[in-house]
Formats: sequence, C-alpha cells, structure tokens
Amino acid sequence: MFCSRLFLTAACLLLGSAFSGAQNFPLSSVNALSTERVVTCDDLDNVQRLSCDSGVIVVQSVLYGRSDTETCSEGRPANQLTNTSCAQKGTLEVIKKRCDGKRVCEIRTNLVRTSDPCGGIYKYLDTTYACFPAIHSVTCEQSLANLHCDAGQVIYVYGADYGRQDQTTCSFRRPAAQVQNVYCSSPTNKVAESCNGKNTCTVKASNSVFGDPCGGTYKYLDVSYICQYAALKP
Repeated sequence: MFCSRLFLTAACLLLGSAFSGAQNFPLSSVNALSTERVVTCDDLDNVQRLSCDSGVIVVQSVLYGRSDTETCSEGRPANQLTNTSCAQKGTLEVIKKRCDGKRVCEIRTNLVRTSDPCGGIYKYLDTTYACFPAIHSVTCEQSLANLHCDAGQVIYVYGADYGRQDQTTCSFRRPAAQVQNVYCSSPTNKVAESCNGKNTCTVKASNSVFGDPCGGTYKYLDVSYICQYAALKP
C-alpha cells in the first residue's frame, strides 16, 4: 500500500462523483486524511487489503482488468498484456458496498471476477481510496443506535454493516457459540436512507430491520458517519 501525490489530486477531482446513489455525500469541504492506491494481481488466492490508520475507507475508483502493459506483467507472455482497454463494469459499486465506512477491508479478487471483460488477458484489481475522518458507532443487537450531530449540523453516513466481524464486540455474557462466526458481514444502505440529512436519528439494530445474515450469531450494527452543516447540503 502506498500514498501517491497523483492520486491525492485525483481524489479531489473525484469527490463530486464518488458518493453517488442513496448516500449523496456533500464532501467538498471535508479533507481526506490520506489517499491510497492498492494493486492486486488476479491470482486465485490473492486478497486485496484496504486500511486506514485514522478515519474510515471511502473508495474512489476501481479497475478490474488492464490499463497498461507494465502492471502485474512479471513472468507473463506478451499476448496476455496487449489489451490495455480492459475494464469490467460494476466493480466500483461492488467494492464501495463492501468497504466504505470500514477501517479495514479485505477483498478476494474472485469477488469481482464475475465475468471476463477480456479473454486471454492477465488482469488485476486496482483500487484507489481515501481515508476520511468519521464518527464511529457500534450498537449491539436489539438495542437502538442513536446518531446525532451538533445544532445546525446533519448526518451523512459513510457506511454501515450489520453482522459480526470479531469475537469481542458485543460479547458480554454471550455464549461462545453466539460470537464464534466472525465472517458474518452484511453491508446496508438502510441507515443512510433513514438518517442522511437529519440532525438526529435512531435505528434499531435488529433482524427485523436488516435481515439475518447469520442465524444463531449475536450481531451488532457498525456505522461510520460525519456531521456536516446543513448549509453545505447540495
């Protein structure tokens, strides 16, 4: 992982388009703590890891394919590198849903390898993301998540996940069997849809709201958000 001046500039240009859809973040006034680029060659067991030392991940751009002949070219025959206009559609949305709002996110390349945008070409996953400051809220199952901002400010959710990703969060007095599954992750837009643009917002962390991604596991709602002055809302 490395930080690049080139991509710091690119991040500024991408702010207007990177937060599309239900979330609609007005982030032109929010400074990224850092911007990173990670390239992972497309081998069966390779994992791409995104992480922020401070703040949370907001994915800026993603390429699954090939845009040059040099990247991930070692040991590859020339005919596997010739197509430099190879990009699979929809990868940005997939990675944003998986990683936005998290401090650490790991992605196997097979997550985006749903089709072959250029047969016979050796591909890679190229992700650029920014680390943004955020308020972090964790709410145990069947409790209420209370998101709130100071007077004159409103909520904008970076990302939310309902499930379990470790054995310690929300584990007090829980049987071991209810906290063992740490691969229970269900990203959701429902918190953003309910809370964005409000000064305060209450959401229940429950299966009735978010569905049950892992039966028998005691879950929690993990939300990252910022507070913005309402005047900045587009």
